[in-house]
Amino acid sequence: MVKETQLKAEKRGILGSKIKKLRKQGILPANIYGSGLESLTIQLSVDEFLKTFKEAGETELIYLQVKGEKEKRPVLIRHIQAHPVTNQILHTDFLQVDLTEETTTDVPITFVGEAPAVKVGTGMLLEILTELEVTCLPTDIPSEIEVDISKLADVNDAIIVKDLKLPSKVKTDLDPDEVVCKIEPAQTEEEVEEAQAEEVPGGEETAPEGEETAKKDDKPKEEPSEEKTKKSDS
Repeated sequence: MVKETQLKAEKRGILGSKIKKLRKQGILPANIYGSGLESLTIQLSVDEFLKTFKEAGETELIYLQVKGEKEKRPVLIRHIQAHPVTNQILHTDFLQVDLTEETTTDVPITFVGEAPAVKVGTGMLLEILTELEVTCLPTDIPSEIEVDISKLADVNDAIIVKDLKLPSKVKTDLDPDEVVCKIEPAQTEEEVEEAQAEEVPGGEETAPEGEETAKKDDKPKEEPSEEKTKKSDS
């Protein structure tokens, strides 16, 4: 028997800036939405949510029991919002689905095996797709799509969408010839050094005493604006 993942919640009447008090109490504000459904604001334990999300991710069906309702709601986790500095979970949405109707969702791709071209050093693996958009009944959504790369022996060898082995009840509307991954020529030490030099024009920046060198990809840490916070709290 397949284990049924469950989560408890209750309806939420608190909106706006008062939601901050809920978060301090370990309560996560959330919404439930779905085709033909009126959006419902709810709240639940952030610890229970994180535990469930770790097990189910965004692909496994969850049965959400809202306090006061007789029937559990079949839902998928969607649109998790986190604080840009602390990574604290601020808000999430749940998509309620009809178990008798197909739904379209993204499923993570997992590369398994070892590519001979990478093993002998003639090439390197370029992962072009990390997720695959699939369509199926909510109960048939796979947790992942495995891609075996053990046949990639030469440079330019590739795996395309039509090579994937999907479960019998799962399909994808992506172009059958779209590349999932391929073998690129291995870079020489000189090419690696040149690429690194291009990433940092003019060499490394000298940071003021007592501070670390600034990195090109570092983004300024900004607190979310009041307007954005209000939107996420709705």
